[in-house]
Amino acid sequence: LQFTEEKLGQAEKTELDAHLENLLSKAECTKLWTEKIMKQTEVLLQPNPNARIEEFVYEKLDRKAPSRMNNPELLGQYMIDAGNEFGPGTAYGNALIKCGETQRRIGAADRELIQTSAINFLTPLRNFIEGDYKTITKERKLLQNKRLDLDAAKTRLKKAKVAEARAASEQEVRITQSEFDRQAEITRLLLEGISSTHAHHLRCLNDFVEAQMTYYAQCYQYMLDLQKQLGSFPSTFLSNNNQSSTTPVQSVSTPSVLASASASLPSVSNSVVTSGLSELKSSSGSRKARVLYDYDAANSSELSLLADEVITVYSIPGMDSDWLMGERGNQKGKVPITYLELLN
Repeated sequence: LQFTEEKLGQAEKTELDAHLENLLSKAECTKLWTEKIMKQTEVLLQPNPNARIEEFVYEKLDRKAPSRMNNPELLGQYMIDAGNEFGPGTAYGNALIKCGETQRRIGAADRELIQTSAINFLTPLRNFIEGDYKTITKERKLLQNKRLDLDAAKTRLKKAKVAEARAASEQEVRITQSEFDRQAEITRLLLEGISSTHAHHLRCLNDFVEAQMTYYAQCYQYMLDLQKQLGSFPSTFLSNNNQSSTTPVQSVSTPSVLASASASLPSVSNSVVTSGLSELKSSSGSRKARVLYDYDAANSSELSLLADEVITVYSIPGMDSDWLMGERGNQKGKVPITYLELLN
C-alpha cells in the first residue's frame, strides 16, 4: 500500500542520504560495464557463437567440452595435408607444409591466450556479477522493504488520533527507523567494497594485457621464423595477382601494409631484391643468384633448378617481367624471378 501511494504521489518517502545514492549508482555503473566488457571479451576470444553456447552448456553441466581444432589449427592441417599431397620436395608443397606448421603453432598460442584470459580476467569479472553484485542487489531490496515499513509507520503516526494509538505508532516508528538505519549501514559497507572491486579488476586487466602481449609476441616470432624459412620473395611475387605480364618490374608497388611492415621488420628485404632486379632488367649485365626452391622446367625453353644452387642470370630485351635467363655451365633457359635471390 505504501509503495502504491508513493507511486501515486499520495505518500511521503524517506530519501536515502547522498553518499548512499552515489555508492548505489557507482555499483550499477560497475555492473553494467563489467557485463559489457566481459561479454565482448568472450566474443573476441571465441568469435563463433555456437562454440560459446556449447562451452557455456558444458560449464553449467560441470563437464569438460570436447577438444576440437581451432581455426588456425584447422587451416594448418589443411596446408600440411595439401603440401604432402603436392610433394614436400616441390617448392609449393614445401612452403605449404612450413606455413601449415606455423598456423598450428599460432592455433596453440590462441588456445593458451583463451585459457589464460578465462582464468585471470573473465572469471573474476563473472564472479563479481554472479557473487558480490547479487549480494548487493539482495541487501538493496531488503533496504527498500525496510524503508517502506518505516514510511508506512510514519504515515500511521500522522493519522493516529488518540494518545494510545500515537504511543504505539511512535514505538513502531522507532523500531522501523532503527531497522532501516541498520540495513542502510549494511548496504553502505557492501557498496563501499566496489572500490576494492575496481582495484582487483585493474590487476585482472593487467593480467589480460600481459596474456595478449605474450600471444602477439609469439605470433610475430612465428611469422618471422616462417618468413626466414620461406626466404625473401621479390615484390613481383607479392603483387603478381594485380599486374599484367607486360608491366616492367620497377613499376610494381608493394601493398602499403607490406611497405610499412618492412620499415619495422629487419628481415624483409624485398626492396633490395626489387631494385637489384630492376637494375638487371635495365642493364645488359649479368648477376649471380641463389635458387630458393626446386623448380621443374615446364618446357625446353626453361631451365630446371635445384634449391641452394648458384646460377648466372641476365635479362634479354622484350622478356616477360616475371622471368630472367639463367645459365648453369653450358645449360641455359628461362627461370622464374620468384625462385631467385640475387647475390651481391
